[in-house]
Amino acid sequence: MKKFLSLCILTLAVSAPISFGGVRHFTFLYEAPTSAQGSAELENWVTWKRTTDPERLDQVDFRHEIEYGVTDRFQVSVYLADWFYEADPEHSGFAYSDSAIELIYNLTNPVDDPIGLSIYGEIKAGDRLVELESKLIAQKNFGPLILAYNATLEAVWEGNDLTEHEGELSQALGASYEISPPISVGVELLHEFVFREWRDKEKIRNFFVGPNVSYRSRNWFVTVTALAQATDTEDEPDFQARTIFGIGL
Repeated sequence: MKKFLSLCILTLAVSAPISFGGVRHFTFLYEAPTSAQGSAELENWVTWKRTTDPERLDQVDFRHEIEYGVTDRFQVSVYLADWFYEADPEHSGFAYSDSAIELIYNLTNPVDDPIGLSIYGEIKAGDRLVELESKLIAQKNFGPLILAYNATLEAVWEGNDLTEHEGELSQALGASYEISPPISVGVELLHEFVFREWRDKEKIRNFFVGPNVSYRSRNWFVTVTALAQATDTEDEPDFQARTIFGIGL
């Protein structure tokens, strides 16, 4: 399996470019515009999470994603593999997590229309895991300034018989400012409401905030975000940093 995924990624990476779908100004938010029709892009994600309550845990998540513009408004993405490395006082090692398909349909443009809107759906399946996610994406561009907002609802089933389930409602807000043609800097905020067993007895609320920076070239980009937890929730990361590297195919 690993050899097959490596071969797929290598083949896509050396393919002749078609056109570059765009850049990500954020890593914990999605933007309203979708890829141009016929364009393809390979994205590699790396997310490091540090948790210290109740005990120290380091986890590095990896994702390999291909995006394709079916039309100028409809984009399809496939997560070839989500996998992770975990290290805690008791054990450490790599493990496969899941794969997924993601669909985004763009409704309005953030430049020409009063506000840019897109709707998002995702189906994910993996090792004792099924997840459904829906998202409303809003964006407005004011010249070099981009403002983005995501409202997300997730439903997760996991465990040996998928008997463990929970829901999550989250809001994310981001701002990015272009300080030169290749470089943008900004900030991202993430607010989560977690409902274990779809109940709100534990009143789990998480809030993360931090800066981001994006660099883009002719047919590739890299964006980095660092978020710190502003709340004090057990089992949630105190700090997380995400890097997305994308290249047009």
